[in-house]
Amino acid sequence: MTGKHKIIKRFGPSVLKVKIPKKILNQLNNYIDNITKNKKKFSKLNYGESLVGDVTQEFKLEKSFMKSSGWEKFLKDTTIKWINSETNMNIKKFKVLNSWVVRQFENEYNPTHWHGGHISGAGFLKVPKILGKHVQKKTSKEYRGGSLQLIHGSRMFLSHSTLNIKPVVGDFYLFPNYLMHNVFPFKNSNEERRSISFNALIDQKIYNVYG
Repeated sequence: MTGKHKIIKRFGPSVLKVKIPKKILNQLNNYIDNITKNKKKFSKLNYGESLVGDVTQEFKLEKSFMKSSGWEKFLKDTTIKWINSETNMNIKKFKVLNSWVVRQFENEYNPTHWHGGHISGAGFLKVPKILGKHVQKKTSKEYRGGSLQLIHGSRMFLSHSTLNIKPVVGDFYLFPNYLMHNVFPFKNSNEERRSISFNALIDQKIYNVYG
């Protein structure tokens, strides 16, 4: 290829990567640590039966905490900027339906699924130092233990169908609700992989591109 050139990659849904502010990250982890010690409160917030994962614990965040910690505002502000950059439109509605925590340990996983609402996201609050490695010692394949995988369409020429995301504390990804995703199990670690997700509604007239 010679001269000026530009690769245009416009097909497939948009995914936004951001960093959770350290202050909010610390508040989230402290809040979660306290919830896990309070059996009565955890029982009230337990969300595991409504979700698809085979994991140790899944529970919803209290709406009062989402507001006081700045988590809801962070999600709203980030979504506003993302949607504006993609559509050149300003959303007037942002309503968090749910935000929940997944506490995943060795050999646990989340199968392929998608979310409700209009906007979704997932990110990482704690990540084990060791996630394991391939059984085949000489393989050149990417090890995906503990990774989040986003899925769209099918593998075709010049078109990948997956985006594999290695968990890093503080990284958070926003995507449209229909985007399928899963989480691979990890091994050789007794540490916790702690993630957080959310679903939200925005203006129907912006979300509904079919009019």
